[in-house]
Amino acid sequence: MKIVSIILALISSFLSLKHGWDAFHPANGEQAKMMADLGITKTIMPIVGVVSVIIGLMVLFPQTFFIGNLLNAIVIVLIMALSLRAGNTKMALLEIPFLALPLLLIWLKYPFKN
Repeated sequence: MKIVSIILALISSFLSLKHGWDAFHPANGEQAKMMADLGITKTIMPIVGVVSVIIGLMVLFPQTFFIGNLLNAIVIVLIMALSLRAGNTKMALLEIPFLALPLLLIWLKYPFKN
C-alpha cells in the first residue's frame, strides 16, 4: 500500500508542477480559449502557475502534505465549478479522477515517513 501511495504522491506533485510550469508559457489557441471560457485571463495565469507549483512542492513534505492535498482538491473543485458555470459539463466530469487523487492521498497519509 505504501508503494501505491508513493506513486500517487509523485504523480500528484508532477501534475501540479507541470500545470504550474505550463501557466507561464503562452497557451495555444485551444488552451487559451478554454481558459477564457472559464474566466481565467492571461493576467491571472501566472498566479495560477505559482499556486500550482507551490501545491506541487507542498505534497512532497510531511509538514505540508495534508494542506497541499487539501489546496489541490479545492483548486480542482474551483475548476469544476468554473466549467459548470461556463456550461462545459464534459470538462467538469473529466476533473473527477483528478479530484479523487488528493482525497485518496489524504486518506492514505504521507508515504515517505518511516
